[in-house]
Amino acid sequence: MKNLCLLFFLFFTVTLFSQNILKGKISNKDNVPLDGVNIYLDGTTISTISDDNGNFAIKYEPNANNIVVISSMGYQTEYLTGLDVSKPLNVVMTVSENELKEVVITKNELFTRAQKLKLFREYFLGKTANGKSSIIQNESDLQFKYDKDNLVFTATSNKPLTIVNAFLGYKIDFELVVFEIAFNKLSINSKDVIKNFYGGVSKFEEIDNSAATLERREKTFQGSQIQFFRNFAKKEWGIKKFILLNDDQSVDPLKRFTIIEEEDYVKVEILPQPKGEVKNDNLKDVVASYNIAYNRHEESKITFQTDSFYIYKYGNNSNIESILFSGKISEKKVGDMLPLNYGIK
Repeated sequence: MKNLCLLFFLFFTVTLFSQNILKGKISNKDNVPLDGVNIYLDGTTISTISDDNGNFAIKYEPNANNIVVISSMGYQTEYLTGLDVSKPLNVVMTVSENELKEVVITKNELFTRAQKLKLFREYFLGKTANGKSSIIQNESDLQFKYDKDNLVFTATSNKPLTIVNAFLGYKIDFELVVFEIAFNKLSINSKDVIKNFYGGVSKFEEIDNSAATLERREKTFQGSQIQFFRNFAKKEWGIKKFILLNDDQSVDPLKRFTIIEEEDYVKVEILPQPKGEVKNDNLKDVVASYNIAYNRHEESKITFQTDSFYIYKYGNNSNIESILFSGKISEKKVGDMLPLNYGIK
């Protein structure tokens, strides 16, 4: 009877675990299995590759709102969401067209490639200690364009950028989808930047987990955007965490937001901000705007251009394009980026 109970427990445990495993097969249009294809959850260390028969299995939580990225050289990258782990996934990859972009050399270019690389590093990796220590191993794959009429600087790459962050012990493969910097005049100086934005998908690989590296990771996590939203979801506010401010006056978050807890995420409803408090800084459709401070001194500003949003398990949210940060948090870019699953078992 004792052995029977043990076997039942083991079977029950395996069954529960398998419920969070996404299985599938990858092939080409001729139904030939593809091996060595990268499958990963965007922004995490959770990844795998397909075997000789094109099969794979990866940890996947449907309600964590993660993007499953399927990538292989010579094929178009697939981005999948809302998958059902109870059903095997069959992916047919499409051969990518040759999209090598012609490099046009224009006479009398105002800015050198060295100047453009410097600007890109500042606004992609960041100017913090972590950002400055990070290295893009394939910078030669970057292509830049400066639209002099609209004063917009853009960057693209035909290949994922390989970033080595020695301080935090990660190698990151970052597929750059968009990178833009807008200026208030014809310039490449950061003091003339009025807006910047970048986006893409990323895969993290741990390359160092020494005690010193783990300590630097935890220090980087403190006061980060991930920590902010995780605390927000749990209603954890306070002097040694984050406090919500109108100018310099502390306000009660529970009177400014309604948090509705679901099984795997929370819904946040933003209550109307008292008249006269909102300072929109020429932004459109501002619902609410507050200052936030971490551990009393790290000050940032958060602006909501939406009246509701969702926060998921890892601290990612549903409205990244309409929740805007400035100040300390906004200074932390890819060089300070931790995997979304950092600190979560």
